[in-house]
Amino acid sequence: MDAMPAQPDLILWGAQMRTLDPDLPSCTAVAIKDGLILRTGDDDSLLAMRGPGTAVVDARGTAFVPGLTDSHIHPLLGAIQTRGVNLYDAGDLSELRARIARQRQRTGEGWVIGWGLHYEPFEDTGIRGDLFDDVTQGQPMLLSFFDGHTDLANAAALAQAGVTGPVEFKEEATVVCVDGVPTGELRESAAMRLVRSVVPEPDADTLYGLFAEAFRRFNQVGLTGLHAMDGSPGELDIYRRLEANGDLSCRVVVPMWQKPDMSLAEMRDHIPFRDERGHLWRVGVAKFFIDGVIETGTAWMVEPDTRGQGQNSFWPEPERYEEGVVLFAGAGFQCATHAVGDRAVQAALDAYEAAGASSADRVHHRIEHIEVVQDADLPRFAKMGITASMQPLHMEAARADGSDEWATRMGPERTANAFRAQTLRASGATVALGSDWMVAPFDPRIGMAWSRLRRAPGRLEMPPRAANQALTPLQALEGYTTSAAVTISEGDVAGRIKPGYRADLTGFAADPVDTDADALPGLPIHMTIVDGRVVYEGR
Repeated sequence: MDAMPAQPDLILWGAQMRTLDPDLPSCTAVAIKDGLILRTGDDDSLLAMRGPGTAVVDARGTAFVPGLTDSHIHPLLGAIQTRGVNLYDAGDLSELRARIARQRQRTGEGWVIGWGLHYEPFEDTGIRGDLFDDVTQGQPMLLSFFDGHTDLANAAALAQAGVTGPVEFKEEATVVCVDGVPTGELRESAAMRLVRSVVPEPDADTLYGLFAEAFRRFNQVGLTGLHAMDGSPGELDIYRRLEANGDLSCRVVVPMWQKPDMSLAEMRDHIPFRDERGHLWRVGVAKFFIDGVIETGTAWMVEPDTRGQGQNSFWPEPERYEEGVVLFAGAGFQCATHAVGDRAVQAALDAYEAAGASSADRVHHRIEHIEVVQDADLPRFAKMGITASMQPLHMEAARADGSDEWATRMGPERTANAFRAQTLRASGATVALGSDWMVAPFDPRIGMAWSRLRRAPGRLEMPPRAANQALTPLQALEGYTTSAAVTISEGDVAGRIKPGYRADLTGFAADPVDTDADALPGLPIHMTIVDGRVVYEGR
């Protein structure tokens, strides 16, 4: 006697579905069982499968795609660092001062905290804390730049941290001083930690609330998966708690962050965490930084920038970075390396080559950002199976006349070859897309729009930067779906709406591939489904 067919937990019908499954590229219905896609097809066939316990959703007017994954994001750090006043779209120093003044009134006698600063408002004055002395009225102030690589503190904050002059670090970092006196500019994480360490932290329950709220916000914009880019053994307890309480509503890959001041023995202490996992989260990744960012001259370049900077690795001894890569790759970890400048990209590729990386490997290593890359290094990505993890929306500060800090430092020729997403994809490399939130908005609709337009959506007057590097609408969607899955070696179970694959889906008001890129950020999200569970419904 034949076994009874499985009865779905959930059936969605009447929808427009772009499955990214070559065997059935589009359909109108999907049946889900135990967190997996049970079947795809037409409405009548799938509705006939329903049983007494099946939830049935009339999804007419909704266009589903595979669940969207942000392949570079800081979910916990972002939730913490986006406290205070949002300075992301403050266009000049006057507006910055006005927002800081209002924040000072709100905080009373406490710290004045802000985030999202851009470099351009300081082009005439330099980055100095004393620019805000009158509006902070003696209270300590700490502002974070949008890229996460620079902070700005005032004198009161520096005093609390005991920072009175230059500081030597084991890694590339700087307390910027003039005549031995700190200006307030703190470059890179070691310098930034000096002041961050004395800022009062929220209590544990408040922090947990920030984390849980962040995941709800991720779902609201259609995200079902995250490749986190900072992590530690201690943070795994946060993911365990979120999952136990039902507040972990995205799949998360959590890396172990390796730093220049760590010995190989300390790095080895992270190896036992490789297989730590819950139902929706796992480890298995080691994260490295090999350079900083172009805007501060800390990106590692083959040729210096126009100000003579960009010649240093984040690791004072780059060979130790390579040793770390070889260690973790040999232990079965995926390695992810922050590399913005072309020399940094080259160093990351060299390290992966030393670790024996091959396109035939099950675990593929990855390079994050790749804002500048040499022609000779382009084919090495596909040859070794290295993913290019990119964030085209990092060009958001671009100016039409090329006077933004990025273009000023790189010059016309290198700016014309910025963020070479299309060239890397055409070379055969996997190109995954993400936001780097808190650096940029985590909304994947904005990320896909930037990937297609190479300019801010809605800014029709703005010329695109390196327009020949624009991705097609389908390629942009793949960057958040199939390519994201391949990046973490899960292309056989994720990234498509296909029987046997994970039941992670994002439902839009219209197909994002067919939607004009300028209108994409405003395209409503109707439904987000993770592991077969509706985690957001916006209709």
